[in-house]
Amino acid sequence: MKREESSPVKMINIHKGFGGVYALKGVDFLVGPNETVGLIGDNGAGKSTLIKILSGVYPPDEGKIYLEGKEVRFSSPKDAIRLGIETIYQDTAVVNQLSIMRNIFIGREPTKHYLGLIRLLDIGRMAKESMKALAGVDLRLRSPAVPVEDLSGGERQGVAIARAMYFKTKILILDEPTNNLSVKESQKVLQFVEGLKSQGISSVFITHNLYHVYPVADRLVILNRGKKIGDFKRKETSIEELTKLMTLS
Repeated sequence: MKREESSPVKMINIHKGFGGVYALKGVDFLVGPNETVGLIGDNGAGKSTLIKILSGVYPPDEGKIYLEGKEVRFSSPKDAIRLGIETIYQDTAVVNQLSIMRNIFIGREPTKHYLGLIRLLDIGRMAKESMKALAGVDLRLRSPAVPVEDLSGGERQGVAIARAMYFKTKILILDEPTNNLSVKESQKVLQFVEGLKSQGISSVFITHNLYHVYPVADRLVILNRGKKIGDFKRKETSIEELTKLMTLS
């Protein structure tokens, strides 16, 4: 079977403009089974626009999206989530004021009957399942009741990734997941990303930091001024070659 036919995601001839300014011009984008794709490019290259189309934030002006061979159209991000596409944005991955377990189950909280009429949050189940989800990404935290604001930046990203894995996300989109993290925290997040494939999850790693994405990506796609100018398997290219393509004027 060809890679295109078996791809969880296939975006064909995607165009998008805003007020006469074209953010994307005929972009094709594939994500294969159990594959980590690095989506790279300088600021204004079109990375965020492409991913917001895939995650249901924007509709494309032109082009088609296929999930596992079936054409789909999203009217909102909820449609994308329902079909197995989860996006972790760097600034909104978690709600800092809520506990770890509330973040794991946010919007999908389990409940139980109380006195036969009232439904209450099933805190016991949330606590138990949250610790199981964290263990799945090798994140050892002392309690699921700890507020997320007490965690480090890398741990917060780990909680968001654990949530996606727990709910059996098919495609995980990570928007600058190592931005503003220390070297040690960045390495931990990269370990989380590498662990996704063992769970059967494909991922898209959006960044302008080649030194972070290159070691974990199976394939790298380069956008420049709204066009795709490169699509390489990691072994077919180098950081130096990718840097030259990213900085083309």
